Amino acid sequence: MLVNIEKLLVKYGMSFVNGLGTTLLLALVAVAVGCVIGALVAIMRLSKSRVLNLIATIYTEIIRDTPLLLQLYFFYFLLPDLLPALKLSKFTCIAVALIINSGAYMSEVFRSGIQSIDRGQTEAARSLGLSASQTMIRIILPQAFKNVLPAMCNEFVAITKETSLASTFYVGDLMTQYQTISGKTYLVLEPLIIIGIIYFVVTFTMSKLIAVLERRLKADD
Repeated sequence: MLVNIEKLLVKYGMSFVNGLGTTLLLALVAVAVGCVIGALVAIMRLSKSRVLNLIATIYTEIIRDTPLLLQLYFFYFLLPDLLPALKLSKFTCIAVALIINSGAYMSEVFRSGIQSIDRGQTEAARSLGLSASQTMIRIILPQAFKNVLPAMCNEFVAITKETSLASTFYVGDLMTQYQTISGKTYLVLEPLIIIGIIYFVVTFTMSKLIAVLERRLKADD
């Protein structure tokens, strides 16, 4: 087995590296754009407007109460039919699905972060003449962002692992590389072990960095 693993690393090393790059790119895009969507949806959830609150609630409930794989299938088939002129790639369709998924979960994180800010700061800002939007953008969101930063990093770790489902659509991620290499070599266990080690090293390292970040944020407080 060890001999086979060594041979796979020598022959398909760049394939594993490319797969890791695609996996991390999918996760980065999903979380980066998902955080923006999540912040907007959180503001909608906290809005006094019943319509905005209802739209945000429906969005988060649908996404959080349906499987990610179902969402991947939905956007994979929906977007090309909805926007045929754009000729969207597999990667784009899967990225959009992951963004929508991440946005729903991050909206709850941001909502908790916003609600954790002392209401006295909002009242003080309004008494100084800031509008509601100015207070949210200049006072509340920067503090909420700091509070939810560790959760954002944890979401990145979670999405990194969940991108493995994208291999269903052969977008070039780690698990796609596993399927390709396994098909070429007729080896099942060895490439799976390599993929597992890569996932473990990446997510374990990120988890430790997040722990360091959390300690520093607590020290700053």
